[in-house]
Amino acid sequence: MSWALVLLMVVVVAVVVAVTVLCVARSRRLDRLHQRTDAARVGLERSLARRAEVAVRVAEVLDAPRAGPGSVPAALDEAARAAGAGTVRGLPRRSEDGIEAREIVENALSRALGTVDRARLDPALRSELADAERLVVLARRVHNDAVRDTLDLRSRRLVRWLRLHGTAPLPGYFEIAESVAGPAGAVRPVVRPVLRPTDPVG
Repeated sequence: MSWALVLLMVVVVAVVVAVTVLCVARSRRLDRLHQRTDAARVGLERSLARRAEVAVRVAEVLDAPRAGPGSVPAALDEAARAAGAGTVRGLPRRSEDGIEAREIVENALSRALGTVDRARLDPALRSELADAERLVVLARRVHNDAVRDTLDLRSRRLVRWLRLHGTAPLPGYFEIAESVAGPAGAVRPVVRPVLRPTDPVG
């Protein structure tokens, strides 16, 4: 056996070992990212549930039962109960146009909260509502950051070619309006887009 053939075999073995190690490393990292995304989704769901719960109490304080249909308290009560209801769990994760059904419900609640005159609320409830809204903003950003990192790794050629993601479903961003305090305590819904990762080279 010539030295050239031995050298070639060594190179081939080294390449195979390097690719195997790289695949194992990326597979493990991808698994951790999927776990991180799942945990972030649970945190997001909890923060949304808390916001809905506080919104229901706000509607009750505004006397929603006595308010007429189409009034601010009635619209808030309807949106809050829809967001917090168990029926929301039965909605499809993605609709035909790519928008998550839960996003539609939560955006309706954001719009309803944006019409509330918060000066009518007592300081404790007003503070609790603001805290719940801030928690939703933070949880959504944590979730979307986890999704972005997961999609970035899943877009790598090696991961796609060898299907290192296995049967794990492709995670999706969660986009809802954020309530941002404006002048004189007003609230306006603002949608903050999340940049999608570009297709990496490796």
